[in-house]
Amino acid sequence: MTDLNERAHALTPSQRLDRARYSREHTRILGGSGVGWALDAMDVGLISFIIAALATEWNLDGTTTGWIASVGFIGMAVGASVGGLLADKLGRRQVFALTLLVYGVATGASALVGGVGALLLLRFIVGLGLGSELPVASTYVSEFAPKRIRGRLVVILEAFWAVGWTASAVIGYFVVPLENGWRWAFAIGAIPAVYALVIRWGLPESVRWLEANGRLAEADAVVRRFETPDARPEPVPEEPPAPRPAMRRGTLADLFRGGLAPRTFALWSVWAFVNFSYYGAFIWIPSILVAQGFDLVHSFGYTLIITLAQLPGYAVAAWLIEVWGRRATLSVFLVGSAASAMLFGTAGEVWQILLYGCLLSFFNLGAWGALYAVSPEIYPTAVRATGAGAAAAVGRVASIAAPLFTPWALGLGGAGLVFTVFAICFAIAAASAWGLSDLKGRALPEV
Repeated sequence: MTDLNERAHALTPSQRLDRARYSREHTRILGGSGVGWALDAMDVGLISFIIAALATEWNLDGTTTGWIASVGFIGMAVGASVGGLLADKLGRRQVFALTLLVYGVATGASALVGGVGALLLLRFIVGLGLGSELPVASTYVSEFAPKRIRGRLVVILEAFWAVGWTASAVIGYFVVPLENGWRWAFAIGAIPAVYALVIRWGLPESVRWLEANGRLAEADAVVRRFETPDARPEPVPEEPPAPRPAMRRGTLADLFRGGLAPRTFALWSVWAFVNFSYYGAFIWIPSILVAQGFDLVHSFGYTLIITLAQLPGYAVAAWLIEVWGRRATLSVFLVGSAASAMLFGTAGEVWQILLYGCLLSFFNLGAWGALYAVSPEIYPTAVRATGAGAAAAVGRVASIAAPLFTPWALGLGGAGLVFTVFAICFAIAAASAWGLSDLKGRALPEV
């Protein structure tokens, strides 16, 4: 065993990570990042319930409530691009913690607002934090994961989104309908500000980022935490690979060089169409049900049931992504999302709303898991967070339009028109997915 360890340690830190067996340290990375991810989802999900309540309490029209949702996505579009750049320059863990702090404080402050103007400003700040955190977290986990299960771990990370969205549905059902319940919901959303301290001091910096920035001693110290007796490295070749050339710091322009341009455009297309359809639908489902004559409690209850279907969607995607690969899994789940959207647009009976809504949740969130898995994989370390962040930023631009489109289209042609448009968007995203590279079972690109 000593000889095996000596040969393993002759490899670079990132190569040793790729060969490490899954350990408690991986669980700590996944769990620590996943809790932050769930808190993000809880915040985004809460606004869908709060909008429905504020529309009644403040007598708001569809345009105003649409802007309350969209202004957060404007912040997310800015945050996604800036957060990715900062993560490539300052480190994954630092930016992850900072973003949690920003949006946690702003969400808590939203509980004190007395009018639409202040709420719009704070929702923009919340969006800055949320938009920065999501691509950084997926990059962080993907860089620690062994190559043979990397996709699966990132999908499991994304599954924490369902946990957070379910938490928001529970809060929406039990808390928001109460007097000043929406204020208490925002106060609960301040939890990420506290959790940011756990992230900052409890989790290590990305080994690949440390290595790319010449901090090899620190990278080696972190890798040793993953090479415990219960996670001994797998056998390695007799001759270690040749050392990689030194990495320079990447820029946005690098996303279109060295053959990356086709992948970048394909990735941006998927992100844009999936964001538009997902947020256009799920932010507005409680309000759509209210508009169809259901009261707040029943609308929120149905939304909670629909939300629960996200969990098996993630579970199936996590299994298939290492069996079928990234592209096939992503495409199939997007086709399922398109079919489910068409069906949901025709739903009139309660059983139809629940069945077709659950199918939409199942397929759409499974697709999200595959999308977050593939996004960091197509770029080298120097621009990995930048690339994932840029794609997320493009998606957020589309999500800005979605909450504004939905109330307008509902007035024009009802739920049938709205969900037909979403189905078309899912179908375009499914076709675009085949322009992505598939790194199932392969090491992440370093240069």
